[in-house]
Amino acid sequence: MTESYQHCIEACYLCAAACDNCAASCLKEENVSMMRDCIRFDMQCANLCRLAAQFMAMDSEEAKKLCQLCAEVCEKCSAECGKHQHDHCQKCAEACRRCAETCRSMAA
Repeated sequence: MTESYQHCIEACYLCAAACDNCAASCLKEENVSMMRDCIRFDMQCANLCRLAAQFMAMDSEEAKKLCQLCAEVCEKCSAECGKHQHDHCQKCAEACRRCAETCRSMAA
């Protein structure tokens, strides 16, 4: 496995964990309906990050395409989480930004 894959795999797993935490924390917020889009993006992003990491670990010929899609979804999740001032949302937004940047570099 190349070093660029390893760095991106780590970013994807960290992002997935941040998204999982954010979604679970959003469900505990007082106004859960206001957090609906955040939770939805968190779940999609976490799943896609894990899938992208898996494809890179397998050195799949489709890994770069999947990482490009992962970067796009991470950016959308980051934008949604960034709208909320909750600590878990802000941490998730940052993890998503880092993952998007890493995935874009790897896919280039």
